[in-house]
Amino acid sequence: MAISRQKEGNSGSDKSVQDRLLDAAEELFSEHGFEGTSVRDIAASADCNIAAVNYYFGGKNKLYTEVWRRYLLVMRDARLASINNVMSQNGGKPQLEDLLRSFADAFIGPLVDESKSHRLIRIMAREMLDQHLPANMLVEEVIKPTMAAMREALLRICPSLQESKIPLVVFSIVGQLIHAARVKAMFEQTDSPDMPMLDLTKAVNHIVEFSAAGIRAYAEGKTE
Repeated sequence: MAISRQKEGNSGSDKSVQDRLLDAAEELFSEHGFEGTSVRDIAASADCNIAAVNYYFGGKNKLYTEVWRRYLLVMRDARLASINNVMSQNGGKPQLEDLLRSFADAFIGPLVDESKSHRLIRIMAREMLDQHLPANMLVEEVIKPTMAAMREALLRICPSLQESKIPLVVFSIVGQLIHAARVKAMFEQTDSPDMPMLDLTKAVNHIVEFSAAGIRAYAEGKTE
């Protein structure tokens, strides 16, 4: 069924058809998962013709990928910028804690953005349990460039650190940050008066200090 790019949809919104579809898909995928969301649901929520999904994105799978890419590219660029910025300070050799804190702030920022954080965390959790992204997408577009930048930065700050330890170091930091963001979101959704609220600033500071100590121990050969 042919549709017109100009005429498709007339919701009165200034957003393009593509943006309306992406917004609707993001909300529905986070609420109901990939399998629980139909093209008809997405089109109805975006106030678009069903054919628009295929016309603009080539189907539900590719639309799902583009929903993720909107997040991933912004997050990747923010992380790379944080590393580059901190490494330009103090003659290119900042303190280890400065690097880790800058990276942590850039990493966790999108996860606690009040406008989208709960949606992002839900869609991340669903993808972890039921993968629908292309197998190499996260690796090629996010993990490899971020890991390369962190490897260079860590070796410059801690030249005695074994390069083989760096992937484990970065994965440990990332895992702690993701868990902290998820716990914060979970605690905020409970009505239990006995459930403590997580102070994310204190949690990030702990992660930075804990990780810096571990990295220095590796660099000094105090661990195997």
